[in-house]
Amino acid sequence: MAGAVDLSALKQRASAPSDGQGSGAPAGVEITEANFEAEVLVRSNQVPVVVVLWSPRSDASVQLANALGTLAAQDGGKWALASVNVDTTPRVAQVFGVQAVPTVVALAAGQPLSSFQGLQPADQLRGWIDSLLNATAGKLSGGGDAGEPEQVDPELAQARAHLDAGDFDAARSAYQKILDAKPNHPEAKGAVRQIAFLQRATSQAPGAIVAADANPDDIESAFAAADVEILQQNPKAAFDRLIALVKRTAGDDRTKVRTRLVELFELFDPADPEVIEARRKLANALY
Repeated sequence: MAGAVDLSALKQRASAPSDGQGSGAPAGVEITEANFEAEVLVRSNQVPVVVVLWSPRSDASVQLANALGTLAAQDGGKWALASVNVDTTPRVAQVFGVQAVPTVVALAAGQPLSSFQGLQPADQLRGWIDSLLNATAGKLSGGGDAGEPEQVDPELAQARAHLDAGDFDAARSAYQKILDAKPNHPEAKGAVRQIAFLQRATSQAPGAIVAADANPDDIESAFAAADVEILQQNPKAAFDRLIALVKRTAGDDRTKVRTRLVELFELFDPADPEVIEARRKLANALY
């Protein structure tokens, strides 16, 4: 999932920064493709992370998530609570192999330790959390016994604040500064790429797809239409459009189209089935 970002979530944060998780959403960090690595995998090297996979359509999900939120507040930072809405973030849910909601998975050092499905009594939840803390005591860098909140890098916090405010230019500059100092920073690397795409894609004309369909050999029109199709959560259409153009071009034009297509691939998880299929089609088109 490294570098993968939920484009629609970023776009919504920019246009409606006060939106948040919505009414009835559980406590804890809301997990998206954008923050999965940082808030689940990386965070679990510091303290155990309990991920509740839920749906607002399930009363049991909401009850369980709220109960875990209460326990997390009582324990004051000894473990972290994260939530995944399976309705709005299905690809993250697939990472956990969810078969039913609610499902709870505990991770430490990037690895799953324990899990269960269904609503549980409060005393059983308390016992499960306690056993998790006992199993990881002294084994994680965060020192779960300290009860101290995570210290967020001020530069990272500022970059996130700019993004929350919908200020793409400032957010991109702030993330780029972090990336210049730490070239492998996972959040900054993904954010710079995604914000650059959003800045370009959200500036495309409303009729970009119609214009490209009317003139399929115009490279710039095809690029604009592909951007819009990805914003509309239709990456397959965007990939197919540019792959078809690769077949009809040669020389520098073909290189230009192929380069843009690869850039679009990098917006997604490389294990995404649509990306894998599109890469196969691109290889066939080239060779």
